[in-house]
Amino acid sequence: MNKAQKLVPGLLLGTLLTACVEDSGSISATPSRANQDCLTAVAQATGNSQVRVLSSEAREANILVIVGVGPDAAPWQCITYGDGTTEGIMSLTDEGFL
Repeated sequence: MNKAQKLVPGLLLGTLLTACVEDSGSISATPSRANQDCLTAVAQATGNSQVRVLSSEAREANILVIVGVGPDAAPWQCITYGDGTTEGIMSLTDEGFL
């Protein structure tokens, strides 16, 4: 097998693996865990399991996650910490209404 024949499958595999990586803006898996923790917390607080991450922003000691709730993705915020605790769950549409 020549170099070109070995190189092409490697490039294809690398391309496929790259397509599966979530772009969280960080090398760490922490934002993904924080996103999941907030999705769970917001779903419980709202009683609506139709939730999705709209954005997340790493801060010094926490991660601020904006979650869309329901079919219209009404924005809610959640703050999560490295130990998995969450707080600051509130609607951004209705200024804190729960």
